[in-house]
Amino acid sequence: MAVSLTSNGSVATNSRLRSFFIDSLKDIYYAEKHLVDALEDLRDDATTNDLKEAFNSHRSVTQGHVIRLEQVFASIGEEADTKKCEAIKGIISEADSIISDTESDTLTRDAALILAAQKAEHYEIATYGTLVQYARLLGEMEAASLLQQTLEEEKEADRTLTGIAESFINEQALQEVL
Repeated sequence: MAVSLTSNGSVATNSRLRSFFIDSLKDIYYAEKHLVDALEDLRDDATTNDLKEAFNSHRSVTQGHVIRLEQVFASIGEEADTKKCEAIKGIISEADSIISDTESDTLTRDAALILAAQKAEHYEIATYGTLVQYARLLGEMEAASLLQQTLEEEKEADRTLTGIAESFINEQALQEVL
C-alpha cells in the first residue's frame, strides 16, 4: 500500500498511523483525567507529609496535563475526546487493592503507594515518549513540543517518587514488624 506524503514530507492526514496517534491521544487523555482523582486518593492514604505533598503536587501537574492534551488536540485540528484506557483502569484498581491490603499509617503503605504511583508514571512515560515520536513523524511539531513537556514532567514525578522512597520510606518500612 502506498503512503501519500504532504508537501512538508509528513504522512498524510488519512494515514493509519495518524488515526492510531489520535486514538492513543484519546486513551492518555482518559488516563490523565482519571489520574487526577486517583492522585487525590493516594494523597489521602499516604502516611508521610513528603509523600502527601508529592501526590498533591503531581495532582496539580496532572491537571495541567489534561489542559495540555486539549491543546494538543486543538493543534492537530481534532476535538478533545476520551477512549477508555484499560491499562490505567487496571493500575488504579491495583492501587485501590494496595490501600486495602496495607495497614494505614505505616511506611509499608507509603512504600506500596509509591510502587503503585510509579506503575502509572512508567505507563505515562512509555505512552508520551511514543506519542512525541509519532507527532514528529506526522509533522505535528506543536503537538510534539507539548507532548515532550508532559513527558519531562512525568519523568520528574518518577524521580521524585524514587527519591522519597530511597531517602527514608523503604528503609523505615523494613523496620515495621507484623
